[in-house]
Amino acid sequence: MKILISADMEGATGVTWPADVLPGHEQWQRCRRMFTSDVNAAVAGFFDGGADEVVVNEAHWTMRNLLLERLDERAVMLTGRHKELSMVEGVQRGDVDGVAFVGYHTGAGAEGVLAHTYLANSLTGVWLNGVRASEGLLNSRVVAEFGTPVVLVTGDDRTCEDARGYAPGARAVAVKDCVSRYAAVCRPPARTAADIRAAAQEAAVLAIRQEPARGAGPFTVEMEFDADHLVGAATVVPGVERTGERRAAYTSDTMYEGIRCFKAVTTVVSAAVEEQYG
Repeated sequence: MKILISADMEGATGVTWPADVLPGHEQWQRCRRMFTSDVNAAVAGFFDGGADEVVVNEAHWTMRNLLLERLDERAVMLTGRHKELSMVEGVQRGDVDGVAFVGYHTGAGAEGVLAHTYLANSLTGVWLNGVRASEGLLNSRVVAEFGTPVVLVTGDDRTCEDARGYAPGARAVAVKDCVSRYAAVCRPPARTAADIRAAAQEAAVLAIRQEPARGAGPFTVEMEFDADHLVGAATVVPGVERTGERRAAYTSDTMYEGIRCFKAVTTVVSAAVEEQYG
C-alpha cells in the first residue's frame, strides 16, 4: 500500500496567523516543528494501518518548510518547487492507493483559519462548476482522475466540514476550532498527534485504488479577484476569459488540465500585485 501525503501548513497544529507560515519569521520556525509533528503522526498511523510506502509532498508556499531531519525515517519527502501537479505531485504515476490532505484549510472567501485558495490574498472566491472551491476540493478532483481516493484530511473544524463535501468517506481530524481568520482554539501537539495517528490508521483501510474518474468533465473554474486589473492579468493565460466585474473563468476537459491552468493563472496574477495597493 502506497500513501501520498499532501502537506500544507495553514491547517497545522497551532497555526493561526500569517507569521506562523511565512518563511523567515521567528514564529514560522516554531510552527515548522508542529507542522512536522502533524505529518509524522499521519506517517506513523498509516504504517500502523499496513502501509508499505509513504511519500510526503511538501505543498506549502516555497514547499521547503517541513523539517527533513525530524521526519519519520520510514517516509520519504518530495520538497521544493516546481512540480507538474503542485500540491498533489506524484499521484499521476498511477501507483498511489490513497491520498491524505494534512494541514489543509478552507477556500478563499470562506470562514476558516487563514482561509485562501492558492493566493494568500487577491482571490476572494473560486468556484468549480458553481461550487465554492477550496484547495481540497480542487485537488480531490485531480487525484480522482488517477483512481486515488482522499482518505484523511486534517485542519481546523471548518476544513473538516468542507472535506465532507468532497471526500465524505475520509477520516477527518480537527486540530483547532476556528474563531476568526486569525484566531483559533488550539489543541496541544501531543493531543493532535495522537488524534491524527489514530485517524490515519483507520484511514489506511480506505486506501483502495478505484476506477479513474475519466469523463467527469468538463470543469469550469471561475475566479473573483479583489481588483479589476487582476482580471486583465488572468486573461493573459490562453483560454481564460472575463466573465464579469472582477471575475474570470476557464473550462477544461480534465482536472489535470484544470489545476495546471489554475496554477498558471495564480502565478501570473501574483506578479501583477503591487506591495501596498494590491
